[in-house]
Amino acid sequence: MPDSHRGRIFAGLVTACALGAVAYLLVASRAPQLAPAATKPGLVATHAAALAGTTAEARRFLTANGVTHGKVIFRDLDRHDTANWGRIATAALAGGGKRQLLGTAHCERVYFRAGHGLCLAKGGGFGTLYTAEVLDAHFDVLHRIALAGIPSRARVSRDGRYGATTTFVSGHSYNTPGKFSTQTLLIDLANGETIANLERFHVTIDGKVLDKPDVNFWGVTFSPTDSNRFYATLATGHKTYLIEGDVAKRTARALHTNVECPSLSPDGTHLAYKKLVELAPGTPRIWHLHVLDLRTMKDVALAEPGAIDDQAEWLGNDVVVYGSGEEIKAVRADGMGPAVPLVAAADSPAVVY
Repeated sequence: MPDSHRGRIFAGLVTACALGAVAYLLVASRAPQLAPAATKPGLVATHAAALAGTTAEARRFLTANGVTHGKVIFRDLDRHDTANWGRIATAALAGGGKRQLLGTAHCERVYFRAGHGLCLAKGGGFGTLYTAEVLDAHFDVLHRIALAGIPSRARVSRDGRYGATTTFVSGHSYNTPGKFSTQTLLIDLANGETIANLERFHVTIDGKVLDKPDVNFWGVTFSPTDSNRFYATLATGHKTYLIEGDVAKRTARALHTNVECPSLSPDGTHLAYKKLVELAPGTPRIWHLHVLDLRTMKDVALAEPGAIDDQAEWLGNDVVVYGSGEEIKAVRADGMGPAVPLVAAADSPAVVY
């Protein structure tokens, strides 16, 4: 074989290996950074399905607040079973028992309602880093929609007709105003088609048409009685607004300020959200969970003492559940009583009956 031909082959092999190494590093950099499992006497790593579902403290809390049935679907975060990290799981709200893994998808965010689900997942092929997977009642994937950035929020309307996704196109936190960009899509779950990007909606604030370049939307929640109506967060001019929108008309209007990641109660009268507040004079502002009465526009601070960056979920009309670190917690919606741990090693809750 001529030396020149042999040299070309060697150069090609070097290039292929280099490209492979780059691809591996890109994938590895996006893998969940899992802390090593704690080592304690007698500790045995277990499959995620063997973990307990709701905590005993939570079951007492739920019973006291009239919750006697239903399930919570969530993203499993069992650090002792990293192969199943991000799998969809479920646990009964009453009666104890173990959690169960559902389907095969691994999600960054998950939501489920009326036999339809959304799993915001890594990958998707053809250079796509993240996709929205539309799930059926058996948690099998029906459709895949390419996403433009890092998954942040997902919601499904109560009738299972529409879904909504929010991703960070740039930046990765809502805590850096002016330094991030989001994309929020509305999806027809029956055919997996994107209906609209909220940035294309005709939006008004105090009756004036919004026409500014620094506009971001996130955290859609659908009306429980009419999936055509929704609420979401709008950010512009270093302020956040609660907006009410109409899917068919492609319109929205601002209703209230300082509202992020809204979540409507099942009866449609109250809205749980995170509010940027200063808990004590001179201290940094944090996101604190509040509930807004849409009939009076008065709100109440919930008893969760910590900073919460999540889109809350409702368990009936009297209890709010939400992700806090790597656990799901529950708290009364009237601001009374302490928050309690609901499910350990979990986040992204969705309540189903």
